[in-house]
Amino acid sequence: MAKGAIRRVGMAVLAPAMAIGATVGLASAPAAAAVWNSCDQWGSTSLDGYKLYNNVWGSGTGSQCTWANSGTSWGVWADHPNTGGIKSYPNSTKTINKTIDSLGWLTSSYNVSVPSSGAYNTSYDIWDDDHQYEIMLWVNYNGSVGSIGTWQANVTLGGHNWNVYKGTNGSNQVFSFLRTSDSNSGTVDIKPVLNWIAYTKGWMPANEVIGDVQFGYEVTSSSGGLNFITNNLTISAG
Repeated sequence: MAKGAIRRVGMAVLAPAMAIGATVGLASAPAAAAVWNSCDQWGSTSLDGYKLYNNVWGSGTGSQCTWANSGTSWGVWADHPNTGGIKSYPNSTKTINKTIDSLGWLTSSYNVSVPSSGAYNTSYDIWDDDHQYEIMLWVNYNGSVGSIGTWQANVTLGGHNWNVYKGTNGSNQVFSFLRTSDSNSGTVDIKPVLNWIAYTKGWMPANEVIGDVQFGYEVTSSSGGLNFITNNLTISAG
């Protein structure tokens, strides 16, 4: 299954959007209290220095709604069929716009509640400013999902142990770091990951500008409706 395709490219086939007031399982209560919600395919808003995207970009999709109490506290209700291929990547995005070699630090903390069924990954998606390179950090994953490319190494970086895969989606290079054990909360020191890619492996230039750091859920299937909740998220750079 292709991973890491550029988000928001092409038009997915989307079922009629569900109103937030409709029956959406456990998501209805926090969604009703949220300061923002959207069931639109490309629904987005800016809150507290973060940009929220509903971002239903795949093919053969179902219904999906994203709600947010803030840029760092938000959730998704998704009902996508049990078929292959990524259907969506709802996420919160922080813009960095610094080169790897000029970054003093780039860290993030996360706390999520994710379902025990379905097929998905909870991941950071880190882009350079001209979308030549994509770095994915999977902190947990479930069901029939897999990364782009071939296995390269097992490394401990940024406070986590990862299996590293390298490949291309036809548009850009993709470097995927899959945590060797699932984690629903923690802190990731992203700068050492970037240094390893640029300095140790030479896979991208050290003067490449890191544009956006996204955090969200790549959903492949969630039949019947599942909830993905970001209890807290912080992304900090300097």
